[in-house]
Formats: sequence, structure tokens, C-alpha cells
Amino acid sequence: MKAAVLATDNQMRVTEIAEPTPGRGEVVIRVAYAGVQWGDVLILNGHFPTPRPFVPGFEASGQIIAVGEGVDPARVNEQVIALTSSGGFAEVVVVASVLAIAAPTVDSRTAAAFGWVTSTAYDLINTVAGVRPGQSVLIHAAAGGVGTLAGQFARAAGAGRVVGIVGNPKQVDYARQLGYDQALSREEFPQALDGEHFDVILDPIGGPARLANLKHLAPHGRTVVYGNIATFEPVSVSVNDLLTQGTSMLTYNSNLLSQTHPERLADSARRALELVGNGKVSIDITAEYELADVETAIADLAGGATRGKSIVRIG
Repeated sequence: MKAAVLATDNQMRVTEIAEPTPGRGEVVIRVAYAGVQWGDVLILNGHFPTPRPFVPGFEASGQIIAVGEGVDPARVNEQVIALTSSGGFAEVVVVASVLAIAAPTVDSRTAAAFGWVTSTAYDLINTVAGVRPGQSVLIHAAAGGVGTLAGQFARAAGAGRVVGIVGNPKQVDYARQLGYDQALSREEFPQALDGEHFDVILDPIGGPARLANLKHLAPHGRTVVYGNIATFEPVSVSVNDLLTQGTSMLTYNSNLLSQTHPERLADSARRALELVGNGKVSIDITAEYELADVETAIADLAGGATRGKSIVRIG
């Protein structure tokens, strides 16, 4: 089969490799499309130690063509969303059966774009932050894959004011079109907020922005950390200061959740898919690439050249 392989020289090449076979509790999927996400950037940039050669790609859509021991044979021919640990940028991928989510209500392009970002956005708003009706929400990286969805999930949860922070001024209008009450560029944060406070803040940025977020939490507010786009340098937070205002700093790691409690991640994915399927939440696919252009797709995401969600056509 064809796959985009990250070689020992850290270059991506489309080559022929052997098709994988399923182990116990796994399914084999003929891939139609694969999603591009920040994990691909981290792998390509060496932030996670991975053996070479390596086939990246952590989300895909397609049809189950075989099952391993312990999996219901009736799942063969099922159209699914696949949340993978690797291998999505290939014609065939193996994934744990629990993380092959039946997707009868969406087309294969949307299913690939759904990926980790949609279940992550759902969990950030509903499971971790617990947004309640009328609460105010501030979302960083609002023009990205998670951000474009988190604002919509906040609305679906009954949030009042929803504000988005985007990477550059060119993305401001785009974020506003997605339903944000106000959109600001990162250069405007936090001055343009003029002392406004929020019940919930989603932070994948890190560094100084992480500390600034805490200053803009309302009493009993929650900031949820789920990435480090700007920097991996740690920041120090006073628990005593948090206690004084009843505020909290929470974290979310979908990759870890897939290893420790995959059934919980799958349940969130199904709940999110229901909202996508009935049109209450939409996934904005803004770029489509060919398998030979995977490295370009990842570079475009890393450099901020894309917004919304990018996918790669495989089959």
C-alpha cells in the first residue's frame, strides 16, 4: 500500500509499505481521507520521540475491511471515524475498535475532518469546563481546528458571550463568521479586553498568555490548558491566588485519555457527532491536499497559513 513515510532523514516520502494486520480488539480501515492536526506538527518538529521510519496521521475516515479477534465481524463495511495513534496518512490503517466510531450521518470528508479536534472541543466545553447557560467564554486559537468548533459547542451549551482570540489580524473576520461575539488578534490580547472577565477560558497557547488568562477569570472561573502552541516553557501559578478567587486551572490530554479510558473518549466523540450530524455544529474544511503533499499540509498548519480544518485525500 502507499503511505506518507517520515524517513530517518526526517523527510516525508510517499512509498510502498506492507499493509498492517489487526491484533485483538482492532479493526482494519481502508482510508478515504485523513485529517491534518497539531500532533502531526509536533511529530515532524521532533517534539515527540518516535522511531523512524514512521507513518504520521492521527485521524482518518473510511470503511472497515477486516476485524481482529474479539471484534464483531458485523462491523466489516461500516463507515467510521478513526482516532489513531499513527498511520492515518496511508491507504490502510489499523485502529482500536473502540476508537473506530460509526459515522453514518456524515460524509467521508467531514468524518476525516471530525478527528480528534471535534471530540476535544466537545470535551473542553462540556466535560472539563462544564460550561453552563449564560456563562461567558474566551477561546484562544479561535480560527484553528479546535477553536472553530469550541465556540459552536459553547453556544450549544447555552453560553452567553463568546470571544475568540486568533493568531493574526487576517483571521479576525473569519472567526466572526463562525459566530464569535467578538474576535481579537493575539497582538490585541489582553489589552483590548479592557478588564473583562470570563467564566471559562480555553488555552492551548502557553507562556505569558497563560498567566494573562488567570487575570481575566471571573470568580469561580476555570481556565482549561490543552496545548503549548507558543512555547513549552513552564509557568508558575500560585494556588493561594487561585483559592482566593475560587478559580481553577484544569488540563485536558486527549491522547492520554485514549490510552487510559478510550471508552470515555469514544462516548464524547459520539455525542459530538450527534451535534454535527443534526447541523447544530459545523466543521469548516478549508483545505484539501493529496497524499504526496502531506508535508506541505503540515507545514501550512504550523505556519498559520490555514484556518479551520485541513484534510488529505487518500482513497
